[in-house]
Amino acid sequence: MDLLRHLRIFIAVADELHFSRAADQLGMAQPPLSQAVRRLEKELDVELFDRSRRQIQLTAAGLVLLDEARELLGREARLRTLARRAGDGSLGTLRAGVPPDTAVATLSALLTACAEHSPGLSVDLQEITTEEQLRLLTAGGLDVGLVHQPVDSTELHLGTEVCAALGVVLPRTSPLARFSEVMLADLSGHDLVLFPRSQATGWYDTILDICRTEGFVPGRLLHAANPEFLLALVHAGQGVAFDQGPVARKEPRVVWRPLAGRPLVQRTAGAWPAGRSAHPAAPHFAELAAGVLARDRATTLRHDDSPETPDGPRRAWSVVYDDMS
Repeated sequence: MDLLRHLRIFIAVADELHFSRAADQLGMAQPPLSQAVRRLEKELDVELFDRSRRQIQLTAAGLVLLDEARELLGREARLRTLARRAGDGSLGTLRAGVPPDTAVATLSALLTACAEHSPGLSVDLQEITTEEQLRLLTAGGLDVGLVHQPVDSTELHLGTEVCAALGVVLPRTSPLARFSEVMLADLSGHDLVLFPRSQATGWYDTILDICRTEGFVPGRLLHAANPEFLLALVHAGQGVAFDQGPVARKEPRVVWRPLAGRPLVQRTAGAWPAGRSAHPAAPHFAELAAGVLARDRATTLRHDDSPETPDGPRRAWSVVYDDMS
């Protein structure tokens, strides 16, 4: 017996206290409606309606069942709604990875966008390198991630790419700091500070390939997983580094300059497992992240468009440090 269907019929009769009107309300004939009520009474082994009078009345058992039936059907409706929202990714928990070099402002904007888009979804945001994200996405330990390309996407879906041109971070005392932009070949003879290769193998190798093609072969390769450590090495004259700009500008003892021709372009995209096991909210997160990254990049570009002096770009830190060019 379809209990929920029979309970709906019972509630309709209880509301109308009339079989014909209840049948009209439900869009069915009266005989099958009466049969359904009888079957429910037989199933529960109790009389639900007193039919001895001209107008039927609910029995004591019927009154009790009516309240319980309304509550049960209300719970069924809520269950269907929850299941539907969970199915489309509006509820539950989304395990999302972001690269360690993601800015604080970007993380905050991303979490805000997720909360506005899916208020019932909890985002478990984790700081994970590209290589570790790829492993976890394949093993089922992560639902979606932001990865630095190129990556092997054989078992993944990739979202919209966001591109960011990298510049070079130099000691403020470097002769190259006087120029408005620097060519990669101008860095010849310098050591290079990079993130560890294990963080994003494809992007690491791409950087070195482009450097060699453009005429820059680093004397030594130093590695810094932490941006603060990277800036400290550059300041100490241990090498130059590549960065989008915002991080380097926080340190007054180094300068950031664009690279001529913009040869180094970092491509970041959302990634999630291919197949039916993918979290339904993963594509939405990837698109939201792409939008946030694109807005942040546009803001950075506007801030970079400062007027230049005859000797090069105007330095925001000139009020703190005398011009050393």
